Amino acid sequence: MNYVLISPNFPPNFKQFALRLRDEGITVLGIGSDSYDSLDQELKNSLTEYYKVDDMGNYDQMLKACAFLTFRYGKLDRIESHNEHWLLQDAKLRKDFNVFGLKPEDTDTVKSKSKMKDVFRSSGIAVARGRVIGNFEEGKDLAIEVGYPMVAKPDSGVGASQTYKIDDESQLKEFFKDKPDMDYIFEEYIEGKIVTFDGFTDAAGEIVQTSSMSYSAGLMETVNENLDSIFIVEKTIPKDLDEIGSNAIKAFGLKERFFHLEFFRLKDGSLMALEINARPPGGLCLDASNFASDSDIYKQYALTVAGKATEKIIERPYYSAFVGLKIHPVPPIHTMEDNRSALGAMVVYSAPNPPLFAPSMGEYAVILRHVDLDELRKGILFATER
Repeated sequence: MNYVLISPNFPPNFKQFALRLRDEGITVLGIGSDSYDSLDQELKNSLTEYYKVDDMGNYDQMLKACAFLTFRYGKLDRIESHNEHWLLQDAKLRKDFNVFGLKPEDTDTVKSKSKMKDVFRSSGIAVARGRVIGNFEEGKDLAIEVGYPMVAKPDSGVGASQTYKIDDESQLKEFFKDKPDMDYIFEEYIEGKIVTFDGFTDAAGEIVQTSSMSYSAGLMETVNENLDSIFIVEKTIPKDLDEIGSNAIKAFGLKERFFHLEFFRLKDGSLMALEINARPPGGLCLDASNFASDSDIYKQYALTVAGKATEKIIERPYYSAFVGLKIHPVPPIHTMEDNRSALGAMVVYSAPNPPLFAPSMGEYAVILRHVDLDELRKGILFATER
């Protein structure tokens, strides 16, 4: 099997995909814009070939790279970046090279937030009221229906980039004075705790592995208010979240893909869908999940791609927490050495984040784990103290 891994070195932890696929006897072929010499040695060892392009956003260059790899190694069986930014380009390459997986015509429901809502609704899953709004008057009409505040976000966008909270009519008017040149969806502002349903499916669309995280704050607040990014990987998935998340994955029809669904847990305990992403949760989320379960989700995925059996994780021995620390404008009181000294074995990872992740996930990343949730929370408070 020939597996083309797009940008195999970013984010850095995603090199594990190449290592584990190679371990299962799969030929891993890399395409990226960084020089071969700059790649991690373990990654180099796992790649049968690496094709450098000048610009990964230039489709002609990506097309030529895949054509060259086809000439050298025969038919390509998978093309994947596991990255939201390249999701549509990956799909186009799959179509042009007749490769299994998501094609361009399949991406609307996982790229467009308004179309996601339609799929959630069709499965009987509650969503925030809202729609794509094109001008100030349409925004006023929606405000009459749902009230202020409202949230305005790109209908097709990644993370919390260019997402705004609209508190009143004057802010609505200001938004449309300088509205970015893209479709925007407006929704009622929902108060609730964000929880996730994460995992991946096999080639038949059956769920192989799942996990769940709870966030200390939404991504919009984390970015716009410059908060530390904190999430906790739960030991077990609540029954209602598992049921609703599983039904949603069936409705979206994802095959041999990672998924990252976000839900609001409302004050009354019910769940409301926020959005779906057809890729792994970002940054070090997979690693935090691995630390909670004492397992290797990269290996489990590689086994699945290779058509081999995996054992589903039902309960994890630990809670784990990703703590993304914002260094600016006020750094935490405790240094990384302080954290390791005071928290001991609770600290299982600490390192700088890639600069691209800083706005959403902090300049520095710490992963903590503990069998007791209260003790884990004490560790989080220590690491984030200012």
